[in-house]
Order: sequence, then structure tokens, then C-alpha cells
Amino acid sequence: MMGRVTDDVATRPRATPSRVRMTGKQRREQLLDVGRALFAERGFDGTSIEEISARAGVSKPVVYEHFGGKEGLYAVVVDREMELLLDRITTALGSATHPRVILERAALALLDYIEASTDGFRILVRDSPVAHSTGGFASLISDAASQVEHILAAEFKSRGFATKHAPMYAQMLVGMVALTGQWWLEVRSPKKADVAAHLVNLAWNGLSGLEHKPRLTAD
Repeated sequence: MMGRVTDDVATRPRATPSRVRMTGKQRREQLLDVGRALFAERGFDGTSIEEISARAGVSKPVVYEHFGGKEGLYAVVVDREMELLLDRITTALGSATHPRVILERAALALLDYIEASTDGFRILVRDSPVAHSTGGFASLISDAASQVEHILAAEFKSRGFATKHAPMYAQMLVGMVALTGQWWLEVRSPKKADVAAHLVNLAWNGLSGLEHKPRLTAD
């Protein structure tokens, strides 16, 4: 009799554990993580709502409910990444007083971000039609340059240079660092600190040797 009871228990189907239900906020964060990974891997055009919903384990209407569609999800991902990177750069710019040290920390801040948030940087440097309205790589450079302008203007003034050129030099400086970071994203060599040191070597020594009235030698 005991053997029969034991057999019945052994053959009885096991109850499947119930899926943990996420809160609305948790589900939104999950969709952002999934979308971020897919956008980095395949780009905006190569990613579909079907893939996002499938990887998140939800139906397509859930994605629409939270973001209104793929464009809305992408816009939030881009905004978050830009805010994160600009916050790092802004913190670096305000953490020192000597211009060279500021430049060193700003270069390292960008490379730190690339290292810690590779997917995010891949998304920022991709060319997407949505990026034109939500912000993209060019917008990122412009925003970062605006943070640098006042530092360069003060340095120019102390050296007797025209401060009206500071915004242009800020664009040049940030663009150089950002494009070098884009290159380093793929090669990852030399080491991060060495890349930052060489960036500062070119930028700082270039700034130190500025001419008051530069001319093209062909002229």
C-alpha cells in the first residue's frame, strides 16, 4: 500500500513555479536594458519591436504601452546615455583648476565611459534618423564643447588671445577626443591611460604653441 502511494506521488506532475510579476517601473527598466543591447548590436533600423518584445519575454503591446513604439524607446536610451556621459565630463571639468589636469581628466572621463558603457557609446556614434531629433554624436560633441568654452576662454584671456575663438577651439578639442574614443572603442590598444596621455600631449602642446594670428603657409 505504501509503495502504491509512493508511486502515485512520484508520477504526479510537478507544479510549475509562477513567473515573478514585475512592477511597471521594473518592466520599463527591463525594456530599456533589452533595447539598449539590441540597438548597440544591430542599430536602430536593424532592430524590431518583435525582437525587443521576444527578448524581454513580453507581448508587443507592452512595449507600445511603455514607450509608444521603437522610436520612443530609442529616444529614451539615447537621452540617458548622453546624460550619463555629459555628467562624467562635467564632473571631470569641475574637479581640477589647472587647465592641463582638467584636460587629462576630461579625456579619461570619456574613455572611462566607453569602457564601462560600450553599448551606450556604440548607440551614440551610430547614425540614426531618430538621432536627428533626439540628439546624437554631433549633438553630444556640441554639448560637451559648450562645457569647455569658458575654460578655454579664461585661458585665452590670460595669454592675450582673442576669446571669441574659444568656442571654435572647444569644438576642435572635444571632437578630437571623441573621435579618438570612437577609434579606441574598436581597437582597445594601447591602454586607456596611454591613449589619454597621448591625447593630452597633442592637445596641450598644441594649445601651448598657439600663434596669435595663424596663417596658412600656402598663403
